[in-house]
Amino acid sequence: METLFKTNLSLPLIQKGKVRDIYDIDDKRMLIVTTDRLSAFDVVFDEGIAKKGAVLTSVANFWFDKTSHILPNHLTHEPLNSVLNTQEAKQIEGRGIIVKKLKPLAVEAIVRGYIIGSGWKDYQRTGGVCGIALPNNLQLAEKLPEVLYTPSSKAAVGEHDENIDFATTIDILGEDMAQQVKQASLALYQFAAEFALERGIIIADTKFEFGLDENNTLTLMDEVLTPDSSRFWSAQDYQIGTSPKSFDKQIVRDYLETLDWDKTPPAPTLPQHIINKTAEQYQQVQQLLTQ
Repeated sequence: METLFKTNLSLPLIQKGKVRDIYDIDDKRMLIVTTDRLSAFDVVFDEGIAKKGAVLTSVANFWFDKTSHILPNHLTHEPLNSVLNTQEAKQIEGRGIIVKKLKPLAVEAIVRGYIIGSGWKDYQRTGGVCGIALPNNLQLAEKLPEVLYTPSSKAAVGEHDENIDFATTIDILGEDMAQQVKQASLALYQFAAEFALERGIIIADTKFEFGLDENNTLTLMDEVLTPDSSRFWSAQDYQIGTSPKSFDKQIVRDYLETLDWDKTPPAPTLPQHIINKTAEQYQQVQQLLTQ
């Protein structure tokens, strides 16, 4: 499968996101295509990761199916050739999904089961994560005493998401919907974390996005529990106090942290060995989770 960096379909383009191209079908449906574009620190890179879009689509669809008993999702399960010609459908096979149009909620639901990344930096600085106090003497990558819900605002392409407290999500969504999002996020994470651990994967943290359908029912959308939206660690190699072996794009983040780069465009050029290793990690986690 060749690297697909951009798409050009006959349907009207609604949005070109960091990784996904979204096309309009009608007033109730749209087409989402997951490309092989790579984003890190909210910046899109010039290099793509081979098969990444197909892996993300496969893993997300797997989880949408597995979690449908917890919350409905945006999939319609309609075939691509119902809205595209044969050539276009073949071009995005395994990457394109027809989904329900939803009213997106302006909050990203981040759930953390372990302390790592920006959470670790926040803890070292403040003794907590996103304003939530934590016990003293936690170590890097340690499992948290309880799973944390730490939402953020949704940023436009090229801008950074910002952490917000739960009170702010109530201001944005209203108390009832804010509580629904929180409880759904925690339930989704707990279910997925247990399932993945049985397959040798620790889900350290993840993010969920939600929308409302025509009946104002909370619905899971975008992507779910993929290597782009989650930190996946090898349970076999996991050791508290060290940054665990990762099955996601952490290898890219780690490389970028060694550079003198301010995490704003333009993105630096990635070495080929980092690109190849990242592609391997994506495909490995797909096999571990879905087979």
